[in-house]
Amino acid sequence: MTKKYKPVSNKIPKMLHGADYNPEQWAEYPGIFEEDLRLMKLAKCNVMSVGIFSWAKLEPEEGVFNFDWLDHVLGKLAENDIYVFLATPTGARPAWMSEEYEEVLRVGPNRVRNLHGLRHNHCYTSPVYREKVSIMNSKLADRYSTHPAVIGWHISNEYGGECHCNYCQEAFRKWLKDKYETLDNLNHSWWTTFWSHTYTSWPQIESPAPHGEKMVHGLNLDWKRFVTDQTLDFYKHEVKPLKSVNPDLPATTNFMEAFEGLNYAKFSEALDFVCWDSYPTWHDNEGDVNQAAWVAMNHDMFRSIKGGQPFLLMESTPSLTNWQPISKLKRPGMHLLSSMQAVAHGSDSVQYFQWRKSRGSSEKFHGAVVDHVGNEHTRVFNDVAKVGETLNQLDAVVGTSVDAEVALIFDTENRWAVKDAQGPRNQGVKYEKTVAVHYQAFWKQGVPVDVIDMDSDLSKYKLVAAPMLYMVRPGVGERIEEFVKQGGTFVTTYWSGIVNENDLTFLGGFPGPLRHTMGIWSEEIDGLYDGQTNSIKFGENDLGISGEYMAYELCDLIHAEGAEVLASYQDDFYAGRPALTVNQLGQGKAYYVASRNKQPFHDEFYSKLIKDIGVKKSLESKLPVGISAQTRTDGNHDYIFLMNFGEDKQAVKLPKGEFISMIDGASLSGKVELSPFGFSILKRELNDVRI
Repeated sequence: MTKKYKPVSNKIPKMLHGADYNPEQWAEYPGIFEEDLRLMKLAKCNVMSVGIFSWAKLEPEEGVFNFDWLDHVLGKLAENDIYVFLATPTGARPAWMSEEYEEVLRVGPNRVRNLHGLRHNHCYTSPVYREKVSIMNSKLADRYSTHPAVIGWHISNEYGGECHCNYCQEAFRKWLKDKYETLDNLNHSWWTTFWSHTYTSWPQIESPAPHGEKMVHGLNLDWKRFVTDQTLDFYKHEVKPLKSVNPDLPATTNFMEAFEGLNYAKFSEALDFVCWDSYPTWHDNEGDVNQAAWVAMNHDMFRSIKGGQPFLLMESTPSLTNWQPISKLKRPGMHLLSSMQAVAHGSDSVQYFQWRKSRGSSEKFHGAVVDHVGNEHTRVFNDVAKVGETLNQLDAVVGTSVDAEVALIFDTENRWAVKDAQGPRNQGVKYEKTVAVHYQAFWKQGVPVDVIDMDSDLSKYKLVAAPMLYMVRPGVGERIEEFVKQGGTFVTTYWSGIVNENDLTFLGGFPGPLRHTMGIWSEEIDGLYDGQTNSIKFGENDLGISGEYMAYELCDLIHAEGAEVLASYQDDFYAGRPALTVNQLGQGKAYYVASRNKQPFHDEFYSKLIKDIGVKKSLESKLPVGISAQTRTDGNHDYIFLMNFGEDKQAVKLPKGEFISMIDGASLSGKVELSPFGFSILKRELNDVRI
């Protein structure tokens, strides 16, 4: 069965390789553009993102447009077989607009209007700003929608932030009226009787403010939802004039690593494809293995937004950043390895910010393909060229999918609610880290994972894990129960099934709508101080796990209500109480992990669970520490990426079968040796394997 998607553009059915390109920065420097074209071809680049912050160049004064420079740039790129994601320039508006129309500038939570400056310092609700955006985008669409170089629209850049101006307050109130219809419904949903916060008229409602209301959790949650919806509405506003001219030209906007400010899942239908900007802190104190697992989880999350369709790595740095606390260089091999990691997890591109280092302003020392020296004789340029050479050998991988039997729920609205809950451990509830340690257990074993939100379809998976599913939105508990009844395996943890979509606690016992599925009742949860620990000990169990494991920070005190107890607490007043349970329901099983445990527990628990269920791995071999295995498939062939994120040379034993190196075409058997920060890409025909 074919499991392959079409490329982003039929003009270039290859892996894309390129960067953000800002030629307007160099307009007064003769010869730079021509030299850039030479270097682009030398680095084997075939795509550039152009025009991202070009509004002041495109419209230097109101109503006066200058497209001649962009005509020249796009024409020359086309002549050199370099394609373009053409950006709308709305990530930063020109100074003349801020001067003439104050309303386009954002108002902060403190109700003070910003001065001109920075990026995304504009109101998505402002009628003036929307009008100016429509004019600009219409002109771009009319002029470039059928340009031979243009393969897609790059809408704005890294949407984020919020505005609290009067326009946004009114839009928020309308949003609330549409959702709740009456103030009685709103007051009940927000539980405003607490502290006598009951609203008696719609104009009384204000967005959260540091000098006003910030303790009504339902308000906080709905404001964040509104910000996502208003940002999405603005994205659609941007796209409308583009699609009216050429509906077939795809459009997207670039997302950011584990960004909390927007619920990206809501953008799924509006985007033609997903892309994101990846800037890991490689070689930090967390260690490259932990960092690699975290980046892999992000790749999987962005791939999962559109149901597994390949994404694009729209930005990365070929060397270092300049805005992180420490600007660490990538060690030799890491740039190529991290680029291949993106491809392994579903990317059909490797792109950078930016092509040529700026001479001044805030990112003049940010990594780029072309350094200030201005030539190809640098370590970084050679690293980039090596990525280009490798991508040129991976045409067959373009459009292939990642066939995951495991899903991990990492839900943005749940994330918002968990952090705002004022619960058992406010100094470190660690939702993101909790999800990451569960993910890492699969990553270490080479198990492909989809990272999804709680409203996603679960039916195609064998195993679904939902750590700290604090919020359970309507219908989710029922879908999880049906998933288990139909033979699925479900895992959740402490601090799950606590509140509904309005952050109101479930009555009748936790974990609320999951109580029947899990077969347990959670009575209390103990927050441990830093340094305090407990331990859990396994009794006899079908998974074959034995011994004790350390628990820390959070311990849920539960009662088994039909579930089988697999492990129990060993210390404190709740010694002997259940710490891990399993409930048989229909044809499936539901596991409840009551304590926050150190990584060895997750590694052992999921290893035995994967074996028990029969979850397929990318490679049916034990992977050494630091080695990751990830598979993309077209249904006829597997493309297996073996990646070494450790600092030692490692060997991976290959199972029986014929493997071909995608890099040099050599037949491989026995084992594959991987140098530090090295990788290998294997091709395998799907005959009698992985059945």
